[in-house]
Amino acid sequence: MMQPWNLTWQLATRFRKRRERSGFVSFISASSTLGIALGCMVFIAGLSVMNGFEKVLQERFLSLIPHVEFSAVDSQLDDAQKIIDISLAHPQVISAKRVIRTQGMVQQGAQFTGVQVQGVDTSQPQSIESYTDESTWQALQSTPQGVMLGAQLAKKLKVEAGDSIILLVAQNGNFREPKRTRLQVLGFFNFGGQVDHQFAYVKLDTAREMVGITTGTTAIELSLTDVLQAQRVANELGSQIQEYIYLDSWMRAQGHLYRDIQLVRVVMYLVLVLVLAVACFNIVSTLVMTVQEKQRHIGILATMGLRSKKIMQVFVWQGLQNGLFGVALGVIAGLLLTTALPDLMSLVQWLSGETLLASDVYFINQIPVQLQWLDVLLVAAVAVLMSVLATLYPAWRAAKTEIVQAVSG
Repeated sequence: MMQPWNLTWQLATRFRKRRERSGFVSFISASSTLGIALGCMVFIAGLSVMNGFEKVLQERFLSLIPHVEFSAVDSQLDDAQKIIDISLAHPQVISAKRVIRTQGMVQQGAQFTGVQVQGVDTSQPQSIESYTDESTWQALQSTPQGVMLGAQLAKKLKVEAGDSIILLVAQNGNFREPKRTRLQVLGFFNFGGQVDHQFAYVKLDTAREMVGITTGTTAIELSLTDVLQAQRVANELGSQIQEYIYLDSWMRAQGHLYRDIQLVRVVMYLVLVLVLAVACFNIVSTLVMTVQEKQRHIGILATMGLRSKKIMQVFVWQGLQNGLFGVALGVIAGLLLTTALPDLMSLVQWLSGETLLASDVYFINQIPVQLQWLDVLLVAAVAVLMSVLATLYPAWRAAKTEIVQAVSG
């Protein structure tokens, strides 16, 4: 014996067959399916790009930007080691490193170029190692008066490895009597964005000479397991440190990048609902015209004992079949588009001759993509839900069909 749900499903499938419908109804039905498929495809790819940008922000950009920083109020921290010990005791902290950060100017004749000088402890692993060659990093470790420049900064200064530069560093917060230091250019790093235009790295001892301190450091940089907890961790550690210090986290200076990504994601979710609602509106049109077209069939089914509830179920299944087919097609197309998107963008750049993401402006040079199955399931679930909601009114209309009028008509 055929199950009731199987009967209504088969009737819905029969009503969807093209030979049972007019060409216009078939066109509207195909349009609804295609609209749902396109919506799913575009939003799966779009959300994957948002995920890619968020991943690059956390894993690449924040590799050079300290997640949390404690800096001295005066010239240097009184007890940097105690701050490091307190920080490393926190479960969220991966590493705590001494750093001296100061502003400087490279003098070339009558020209001056601003530089952000980073004095780092080369005995510890540093993130900048990943963006330069091994010989340059080894040279920085062993050369007291050496400097490693950003590639774009070196190009602007027109210097090569082995050249010397004169660096002027402010003393007591002003450039009236700057400290002049001659440094040897050891090599370059390529990170991307403004970092390559502004940053220069020296050893911690070299930086101490520049700022005029014999020992100690001016700041402690922390790396965390969860970068989104940076402000909370900074506040928790700050309450344990007795010394007067400045507390800072990447969320204050660079947090707008993350907030912008999240804002775009929220907007995309809203647009997803609206676009799928428009696409599913064609399901309403299809079912309304199908109900009008199948009045006689509905009447015959009612006289054979099919209840109104089951008649309603037939048209819910019919609309859902359109939605499910569109969702399946859209998910497959979205997965393929997401996988091929970086290559497609490279092809567009090659054909147009223009760079979409210039590495000397941004810190990446291609569209980042990261597919998350939760987003795929969310898009598919929203599309299916909208498809079901779109069937309710036409299905209700079908269930209210007058039997005598439908059969006699």
